[in-house]
Amino acid sequence: MSQTDIPAADAILDASGLSCPEPVMMLHNKVRDLPAGGLLKVIATDPSTRRDIPKFCLFLGHELLDQQEEEGTYLYWIRKKTE
Repeated sequence: MSQTDIPAADAILDASGLSCPEPVMMLHNKVRDLPAGGLLKVIATDPSTRRDIPKFCLFLGHELLDQQEEEGTYLYWIRKKTE
């Protein structure tokens, strides 16, 4: 999926420069503040987010719409579960 196919995010979390476990801890707090069905874009530089963020979404029931890597920056689009 290209970035042009992804709808505009309701919120953005920039976790650039942070290391595990900080990006996922910040993600948990940011998702909590989103309305059900809200879309969050996450920007990270920690390679461990490639493992941690998909597992976070799977475990908590959120939808990982897309993930991309651009020159050492990892981008994620997460739709908050609606229930």
